[in-house]
Amino acid sequence: MKDICQSVKKKDHDPKIEGRSVYVDDYNVTASGKPILCGRLLHSPYAKARVLSVSVPELPEGYFWVDRSDIPGDNNVNIVLDDTPVFCRETVEYIGEPVGMLAGPDEKTVEELLGQVRVDYEELEPMLDLRNGTETFFNYEFGHGDIHRAFAEADKVYEEEFFTGYQDQTYLEPQGMMAEPEADGRMFVHGSLQCPYYVHGAVARAMGTGPDGVHILQDVTGGGFGGKEDFPSILGCQVAVAAKKAGQPVRCVYNRREDLEFTPKRHPALSIYKVAVKDGRVTAVDAAIRFDAGAYSTLSAVVLQRGIIAAPGVYDIPNVHVTGKAVKTNTVPCGAYRGFGAPQTFFAMEMMMDHIAQDLGEDSIEFKQRHFAKQGDMTSTQGRYHFPVPIPAMLSELDEMSDVIRKHKEYAKPQSGRYRRGIGFSAIFHGAGFTGSGERDMIKATAKLRKYADGTVEVLASNGDIGQGVRTTFPKIVAHELNIPLERVYYNHPDTARVPDSGPTVASRSLMIVGELLRRAAIKLRDIWQEGKEQEVEEHYKEPDFMIPFYLDRFEGDAYPTYAWAVSAVEVEVDTYTGLVKIPGAYGVFDVGTPVDYNIVVGQMEGGFLQGLGYASIEKMSYDGKGRIRNNSFTDYLVPTSMDVPNLVAKMHVEEYPDGPYGAKGAGELPLVAPPAAYLEAVEQALGGMHKHRLHTIPFSTEDVILELNKEAL
Repeated sequence: MKDICQSVKKKDHDPKIEGRSVYVDDYNVTASGKPILCGRLLHSPYAKARVLSVSVPELPEGYFWVDRSDIPGDNNVNIVLDDTPVFCRETVEYIGEPVGMLAGPDEKTVEELLGQVRVDYEELEPMLDLRNGTETFFNYEFGHGDIHRAFAEADKVYEEEFFTGYQDQTYLEPQGMMAEPEADGRMFVHGSLQCPYYVHGAVARAMGTGPDGVHILQDVTGGGFGGKEDFPSILGCQVAVAAKKAGQPVRCVYNRREDLEFTPKRHPALSIYKVAVKDGRVTAVDAAIRFDAGAYSTLSAVVLQRGIIAAPGVYDIPNVHVTGKAVKTNTVPCGAYRGFGAPQTFFAMEMMMDHIAQDLGEDSIEFKQRHFAKQGDMTSTQGRYHFPVPIPAMLSELDEMSDVIRKHKEYAKPQSGRYRRGIGFSAIFHGAGFTGSGERDMIKATAKLRKYADGTVEVLASNGDIGQGVRTTFPKIVAHELNIPLERVYYNHPDTARVPDSGPTVASRSLMIVGELLRRAAIKLRDIWQEGKEQEVEEHYKEPDFMIPFYLDRFEGDAYPTYAWAVSAVEVEVDTYTGLVKIPGAYGVFDVGTPVDYNIVVGQMEGGFLQGLGYASIEKMSYDGKGRIRNNSFTDYLVPTSMDVPNLVAKMHVEEYPDGPYGAKGAGELPLVAPPAAYLEAVEQALGGMHKHRLHTIPFSTEDVILELNKEAL
């Protein structure tokens, strides 16, 4: 390993362990000295209804009702489209949509008064079914080759449907934001968030000010996983409007039931695949992908884009056609979650390849090996894999860890008895950075370093630490280039009043993109370093010269400059009496380029892998016939714990990316994407293979196993 890979104690380790870290709910004083009001939202009980009137009781002094009539600026939250309101308009579009906020000094009194607000609704017929939804937020289509000829000449054509359900981010800290009017007239908003400048743009718009009228700070954040990418913009606008009306600070922190019911999830998806095979090889894939966006579009455009780009998987397929739709339903809006659309389509493609191989009488691992893309091959969007595709070598490493190749053939033989075993394999990539030309044309990241007269150096960037460790890895990069002790470099939680816009903390981009900007800035600073003087340097993003221009309207070109890669094997034991599935072994090999801190990266791989297993098995979330989320507590919505996988092994494989710091690529989203398909293939194998049980849906729970076994009994 390179020196930079050596692990250090995380910068935020001691404050968190000692309980000194200040989260948004920990503040009890403000700069103004004014008390903090508690804000609570009134959520719609209907999935679709017209709001006829709102009756607010007489409020005691110091208590305030806030709704859309109080918004100084625009009742639209700036996300992608302008369809998400700060507070509801004439209609509510999902159960949980905020009608207004009641704020006051005593939380119990606020709750009592909120219960006295009366809203007269005219209930309307909601659209709840993804399959039948007719209103489409986004509709994409792309492909290459001659799809019609490939199907006409095929020896065999396979058609299957796959469904993936909700997944909730279930961060430890629920959503929470706070707004404070400042003496100079600015509105200061801070809280649990991933993307300060996203919130900045949204709040400035809602408040009707220019960019200088607001500033946003990320507080210590207890996990995000994508769930704090878009939603803090909405909640941030709501508390800002309330603070403006009250003339004093307002804080709103969701309780766990609110968070589980009313905040964005992973998009449920219906993936319909048609695949042509000739001479034992896949010659064409025609995929129709349908994502359930929920009531508003939020981030569905970019989630869908990433999902459909990944639809053909890691395979070299000469003829491809993909369509993608994000459909409106009157359910909770869906947003970002680790993997960002790719888990849905990689699951479908990997299972499709498994089923085709079994039908052809071939081991699915060997079948997939014959189709792996390699360096120089064309991507699904007619770009190129410019750098090595290390999946064959990673599969060899995976086999050494798990014995997956032998076990896969062994478990495919008929099994009897109460306990039966299976093992599954999957291979995936994750495109590093924003899709297409987003980094160049939209984000335009800038990062700075400020050296103080005492020789300490501050990192100035807008990327938030949500547990992935950038408060440690950014200073590591800078200290390494400056050849100074790590304790001389620090990175505070970003405040838009002090830091440039280096882009959001999403898309596995922070280390690869911003880390490289900081590395180059550190080299600049090293070259001009003067003792005893304050100095500042900055760097701007420049797109690599090798990239093939990407055209979003045609989905052509390099969707990403490079890719991170992962292969996974999951071994299961199924109890055919109870339906319980145990996981005696879970194994992953990951290529994220150079791990800038080995322990941090391995921790990310292990945690992400476990989330992927939860997505595949126990994290079942659904809504009732009225559109209400049924799983609104940790009693009803289960997430895996360290007790659920007794042997989880993550190994790093390094293929350096020359435009990342020391060869680093994106890491955060990669580990979640591969396990679901490996898990379900393993369960399918344990149940007797597709000849008895062809599985298409995740999460696949204990109850689902029992239903499949009952089919066998019949």
